[in-house]
Amino acid sequence: MREGCIRMFISWLRPIIKTTAFRSYKRLLSILLRVIRHCRSLVNEKEGDFRERPTLALSSQPVANQPEPSLAVPLLEAPIQARGSHTGTNVQVPIPEPREETNISVSAYDTQSPQNPASSSTPISMPVPSIPMVIATPPPPPTKPGNTVDIILTPIVPEPQVKRYDRDVRVDNKYKPFKVKKGLMDCSEELVVEGGWQPLTHPEGALFFYEPYKRVFTDADVRIPATTDKINQAVDKAYEKARNANIPLDLLVELGLELMMRDGKEMWGYYFVDHKRRVIFWFEDYESSDLMKNIRGVESKSHVKYALHSQYWRHIELFPNKRILPKDTVVALKEIVMHAHAENITSETCLAPFAPDEVASMLDLVDHLEGESVSDAGGLLLTVFSDSTNKEREHSVWITARLMRLFSNAKFVNFCGQSGARLDVDQSLYGDHDNHSKNIALRIMNVILFGSPNAQSRAIRKIWVDEIIVQPRSKNFFDRLTTEWNGYTIFSTVMLAVDISFLAVPAVATQTPAIVLAYLSSLCALGSLMVSLILAGQVNDRRRGSAADVASFMVGMSRSHTRPRKPCANAQPAFALLILGNGVLCWSIVYPHFPHFWRHRPLDYISDLVRRIRPSDVARTCRQ
Repeated sequence: MREGCIRMFISWLRPIIKTTAFRSYKRLLSILLRVIRHCRSLVNEKEGDFRERPTLALSSQPVANQPEPSLAVPLLEAPIQARGSHTGTNVQVPIPEPREETNISVSAYDTQSPQNPASSSTPISMPVPSIPMVIATPPPPPTKPGNTVDIILTPIVPEPQVKRYDRDVRVDNKYKPFKVKKGLMDCSEELVVEGGWQPLTHPEGALFFYEPYKRVFTDADVRIPATTDKINQAVDKAYEKARNANIPLDLLVELGLELMMRDGKEMWGYYFVDHKRRVIFWFEDYESSDLMKNIRGVESKSHVKYALHSQYWRHIELFPNKRILPKDTVVALKEIVMHAHAENITSETCLAPFAPDEVASMLDLVDHLEGESVSDAGGLLLTVFSDSTNKEREHSVWITARLMRLFSNAKFVNFCGQSGARLDVDQSLYGDHDNHSKNIALRIMNVILFGSPNAQSRAIRKIWVDEIIVQPRSKNFFDRLTTEWNGYTIFSTVMLAVDISFLAVPAVATQTPAIVLAYLSSLCALGSLMVSLILAGQVNDRRRGSAADVASFMVGMSRSHTRPRKPCANAQPAFALLILGNGVLCWSIVYPHFPHFWRHRPLDYISDLVRRIRPSDVARTCRQ
C-alpha cells in the first residue's frame, strides 16, 4: 500500500518537474539572448572608439566632423551648384569611402576655378565605413549650345502640383507574349539613361529619375532625348537663378522638377529642398493657395513653417529611394504618435486626425521601424523586430514621411504655436457658428420642420469645424445619417399605405377637407421617401471616398446658398436638406389628424381650453 502511494506521488511529481524545468530553460534562453545583444552593442562601441583613436595618432590633421543624420541622399561628388555658390571659399569634395582603412589624398577645389585643383593635398586617414557607397558614374555632358530652348520656371509645391497620380499613361492593350532569351536576363541595358540620370522605382511602383551630381528628382521621362536636353537646361537655370538671388545652397540641397502645361505653354515647376531645416524654398517670392490649403488667417512665419514642413515630407514621400532613415526622426515620430494615442484615450476632443484604432496601429508600425524585442506573457517566446534606422530602406522612409506629413499638416491647420491655436477639435477659430440663430428665415424653417434644423446643425458642427472635416467623427456621423434615412423610407411607405387606405373609406368621400388633407399627407410621405433615397445614395458615394472628397462635398453644399469664394459663416440652409425627409415625414403624420380637429369645432375647442386655464396656475408657472 505504501509503495503504491510512493509510485503515484513520483508519477505526479515527474511532469511538474519537467514543466518547471522547460519553462525555466526558455526563460533562461531569453535572458541570455538579451545579455548577448547588450554585450555585442558594448563591443561595437569599443571597436568604434578603437578605430577612431589610431586616426588621430597616424595623422597630424584633424578629422572632419561627421555630418548629422539626414534624410538627404548621400553625396557622391560635390554638386555643381556648390561650385561658385560661395566665392572665395574652398569646398570640401566628398568622395566614396574605401572598404579598408587607408590613407587617401584629398584635394580642395577652388570655387573660382573649378577645373584646377589646389596645389597642396594632405593625406587623411579614412575609417572603415559603415554604409556602402555607390560608385559614381561620369558627370553628365554639358548641354549643347545649339539645342538651347526658352525654359520657363515656375514655383510649385510637391502637394498637389506634382501630378504623379494623374499621369494617365496608356499601355498597349494588345496581347503579345514576351520572348525571354536564354540564359540569365539582364535588365541593366534597358534602364540605361544618357546624361547621368538614374532610374528609380518608388515603393508604390512609380518610375522616377535622379541626377546624383546636381541632386535633381523628377517624374519627367528623361529617356526621351528632347526631354533630357530641356531638363538639363532647366536645372542649370534654376541653380543660376538661386545664385543670382544670393541664396546660399547647402551641399545637401535637392531640386525637384515637374513638367507642366499651362495655357498651351510648356514650363517646368521647381522647388528646392533643405534637409537641415526640413523645408522647401524657391529663388523668388511665392504665394499660393495650394501651400496655404485654403486656411484663413495665416500671418506669421512660425505658422507657415509647418506648411513647409508638410511639403518637405511630401517630397521625401514622393522620392524615398537612396535615403538613410535617421533614428532621431523615428524617435520623434514615435513621440508624436504616443501623444496622439494618449490624447485619444483621455479626451473626447482629440486633435489627432485619426481614430483611436488607427493611432494604435500606427504605434505598432513605428515600433517595428525602431526595432524591439518583445516577449509573450509567459516569457517563453522572444520576438525580435529588425531595426530600420540608419539604413537605406525606402519602404521605411516612405512610411515615416507619410506619417510625418499628415501630423505636420495637422499642426498647420490647428495653428500650432500661435496665440489662437485650436486646442480641441470642437473649437472654431473664426466664430463661424455663433450667428446661426440670427437669421429670421432660419428661425421660420426651424419652426416649420419641428426643430430638426437646429438639432442637425449641432451634429454637423461636430464634424465640420471651420470648413475642416473631423475625420474620426465623420464616418460615424454619415453611418448614423444613412441609418436614419433608411428608417424614414420605412415610415414613409407605411404612411403612404395608411393615407391610401384612409381615402378608400366611404365616409371620408363626403368630407372635402379630409380628402385634401389625406392627399397632402400622401404627397409628403412620397416626398420624404424620394428625398431620403436620393440623399442616401449621394452621401454613401461621398463617404466611401477620402477625407478630401468628403470635405469637397461639404464645401459644395455649404456654398450652394452663398456667393462664390465667400467663406460660409452659416451652412445651415444647405444642410437643412439633410433633414428635409424627417420634416416632411412629420407633416405627413400631422395632416391626417386635421379632419378630427375640424370636426369638433376648433374655435369652441380653443375657447374652452382658455376658460379652463386659471390665473393662479399661470402665476405659479411663472414663479417656477
